[in-house]
Amino acid sequence: MLAAELRDRGHEVVAPDLPCDDESAGLTEYTDTVVEAIGEHTGLVVAHSFGGFTGPLVCDRVSADLLVMLQAQVPVPGESPGQWWDNTGYGPARQDADRRRGVAEGTDEGALSLVLHDTPADLAAEFMAEHQRTQAPTPFGKPWPLDTWPKVPTRFLMSSDDRFFPPEFMRRTVTERLGFQPDEMPGDHCPMLGHPKELADRLEAYRTAL
Repeated sequence: MLAAELRDRGHEVVAPDLPCDDESAGLTEYTDTVVEAIGEHTGLVVAHSFGGFTGPLVCDRVSADLLVMLQAQVPVPGESPGQWWDNTGYGPARQDADRRRGVAEGTDEGALSLVLHDTPADLAAEFMAEHQRTQAPTPFGKPWPLDTWPKVPTRFLMSSDDRFFPPEFMRRTVTERLGFQPDEMPGDHCPMLGHPKELADRLEAYRTAL
């Protein structure tokens, strides 16, 4: 959806598949995969969700004009992906957000309600049936290897309707860890599915503002 919108605007799009189901692959292998796929391309690197741990590593190795963190986890030096959840206070923040939505503690909503509630139902069903892959635990145990954030301009675009990473939690985390307020757009955890045109417009605006 998003790739088609961007190509319609005349852009080349590289969307590599990370080896997330490979038990031997960690963040280094994820980064290698993206760097190899990018090749000589320059421009915007967009990191979504858990890709927030990989995107900055890619920008540390390639000539990127801008890193856009899209509803992404923001790491700090030395923190493993597994530590991120407790370090950011995710659990209590999610519980509080769930209570305010009237969801009882311990309720298993399922991905369609928690992650894809603002995605068209047919597209959400197709995504769940054809594009879901198992995430191996390997990357979660090793520290994020950078000493500092890469020297690349960075923007954060968050989805204001996400139930998985609640908006209050994301605003706080981004401000504390990146030192600026995130931009916001409508959407659930996957705005590239539910709001591809608006997301493409946002990315285009970032690009032209460079």
